[in-house]
Amino acid sequence: MTEEILINVTPREARVAVVENGMLQEVHIERAGRRGYVGNIYCGRVVRVMPGMQAAFVEIGLERTAFLHASDMARPAVTAETIGGEASPPPAAPPIGELVHEGQRVIVQVIKDPIGSKGARLSTHLSIPSRYLVLLPDSSTLGVSVRIEDETERARLKELLGRLVNGTGCGLIARTNAEGQSAGALAEDVAYVNKVWQAVSETIAHAEPGQRVYEEPPLPLRVLRDLMHADIEKVRVDSRETFERTLDFAHRFMPDLAGRIEHYPGERPIFDLYGVEDEIGKALRKEVPLKSGGHLVIDQTEAMTTIDVNTGAFLGARNLEETAFRTNLEAAQAAARQLRLRNLGGIIIIDFIDMADPDHRRQVLRTLEKALARDHARTTVYEMSPLGLVEMTRKRTTESLARQLCEPCPACSGRGIVKTAETVGYEIFREITRAVRQFNAEKLLVLASPRVVTRMLEEESAAVAELEAFIGKSIRFQPEEQYAQEQFDVVLL
Repeated sequence: MTEEILINVTPREARVAVVENGMLQEVHIERAGRRGYVGNIYCGRVVRVMPGMQAAFVEIGLERTAFLHASDMARPAVTAETIGGEASPPPAAPPIGELVHEGQRVIVQVIKDPIGSKGARLSTHLSIPSRYLVLLPDSSTLGVSVRIEDETERARLKELLGRLVNGTGCGLIARTNAEGQSAGALAEDVAYVNKVWQAVSETIAHAEPGQRVYEEPPLPLRVLRDLMHADIEKVRVDSRETFERTLDFAHRFMPDLAGRIEHYPGERPIFDLYGVEDEIGKALRKEVPLKSGGHLVIDQTEAMTTIDVNTGAFLGARNLEETAFRTNLEAAQAAARQLRLRNLGGIIIIDFIDMADPDHRRQVLRTLEKALARDHARTTVYEMSPLGLVEMTRKRTTESLARQLCEPCPACSGRGIVKTAETVGYEIFREITRAVRQFNAEKLLVLASPRVVTRMLEEESAAVAELEAFIGKSIRFQPEEQYAQEQFDVVLL
């Protein structure tokens, strides 16, 4: 498998695409006026304590107050076996009133960006990430990512972490990138995060509420830190300045991979060259075609995301069960890719086509789990229900691709549908009747979209004549090109 990272930089925006075997898998976007906050550390001030929610609202200098739950302040120590995996439920946190009070100064880290109408989510458990490790300044945890499955390697890393901590009182977590790395490489990482934390600590000592005391690096450098690994064949950067910064970063923290970073000087935009722009456009549509002729329909709501699987034009070769099974297998892989590409998170419901064979159901579920294994976000998949529904969750820390790039449609107010010309016509009839009862006028002028006006003058002409006879006034229609289909005005003349 060939895997490449493409970095496109303009003065106000940076975009990163992860491409596997020529197919776009992930898109990350950062704009100058709207940078993400995850990982940033702030000096905050508690402005409101909500005992009923076991939470507090904290002012950290952002547009909206941020949310701090008691469980993010009083978590028990985490063992290596539970890092990133399924752990037993932690004991209940103490009442929020025992942890913080209004006006208190608190040092917090953003663990989830503001999403929709919700403010950022915070934690008082700070962490400083590096290439291979995560430093936990206020914890004694020694952990290893569950994505490292080899028990011998886990034991080796755990032992190395114990030596590197050396009684400092801090904790360390070995990230997935740490697999196979030498003691020297990990020691360099520890030295780096310790220096960062020392600088942060000095800033915290004199920080005022609302002040940022630590900021995550810009998107291109974060991508190198978090996504660069031995399987990445190339990192191509189309900005000379960003290329030099990424190369310098690589020489300092991943010298063995620095040779894979190259500048793209071509005149044709790098995202066009790889077809990324077209794939981003497709990722904003509800329907996703499958090679078999079937398709997915993806709906993102406030509460959850639903993915409906349809056979479409695919009729199969033998029978309905075989058709459903083959379509579901392809849909499982496509759905996993779309979740990653669109950055969909929270609760996700996948409605597969009904299958009677229990073995087929198990195979489809295993295919979905295998396809999700390459996802960097943590996912949890539950067993398929008797109705063919699969419930799953995917960790969400930032807005989805659609919500980063789009806004609600002004014509339909985000409903995704508009009233028909017939429905709008009957609304006009009711509005005219209402208007003539309240005001005196000799005649009426109706301004509406061309499609609505055409229907009123042609298909509804008899109804208009009846209404004119009923109210004793003439009605004139005027098409307005700039009017949306649901928009109209009744003017008394």
